[in-house]
Amino acid sequence: MEFTSDDARAHYDAVRAVLDGVVVGLDFDGTLSPVVDDPEAARLHPGAPGALLELAEVVRAVAVITGRPARQAISMGDLDALGNAMLDRGAELFVFGHYGNERWSATDQRIRSPRPPAGLATFERELPSVLRTAGAADAFIEEKGLAVAVHTRRMDDPAGAFERLVKPLTSLAERHHLSVEPGRNVIEVRSGDMHKGHAVRAFVAEQEATGIVFGGDDLGDIEAFEAVRALRADGLPGLVVCSASHEQPDLVELADVVVEGPAGVVELLSGLVVRR
Repeated sequence: MEFTSDDARAHYDAVRAVLDGVVVGLDFDGTLSPVVDDPEAARLHPGAPGALLELAEVVRAVAVITGRPARQAISMGDLDALGNAMLDRGAELFVFGHYGNERWSATDQRIRSPRPPAGLATFERELPSVLRTAGAADAFIEEKGLAVAVHTRRMDDPAGAFERLVKPLTSLAERHHLSVEPGRNVIEVRSGDMHKGHAVRAFVAEQEATGIVFGGDDLGDIEAFEAVRALRADGLPGLVVCSASHEQPDLVELADVVVEGPAGVVELLSGLVVRR
């Protein structure tokens, strides 16, 4: 765990001082789960369930805030069982899927989701032609209900294919009034009405939190980082945690604490409990 400044250490201490009212929001891929070539094979880091369960005893609530569909994240992380265990310890587990468009909680056990954005079906029909034109017909297309993700990680030249696809996919998305979210060898297209920053703000307000910790690793987490900083400027203790990756080195500059991937996130969460 590395603090990025003297102020960062002060932010960490400020959160620890009000821990029983703090809410913790965490991305899934790259933060709680190691990034893998097959997105359907992602699973929580082995130490994550135990760390989250211990954390539940000392904070107000925990949320997984992810670009994945909520149902997928719940299944891959066995979050329904983890949520029930958290309830037994007096804390609630939430899942905000599709950047906050979907909501689930251990108490409710139902996924609340809007309809797919207008234009997404037409985008999907036109997508294969755009991929062929860009020389990326072998890119893996992940249909996510409220979004579509185009992965280049499995290709011979992932970075080159990614660069070739950003412009044409952005153009196609804009024609259908959709937003583009580039990530780690993935380009996601979705409605632009919701992002993780909105989800963080809603989470804090609904829980009447006395502090916020958010951890993420990718470009889709930037709005959440910014939301924590804005809430902190308004007087709420907050801590931004970056699960570091060589694929997104610029995110380190936005964080208070930098850790080495999901293993580092687990260590940080466990440290919050021990050092209370």
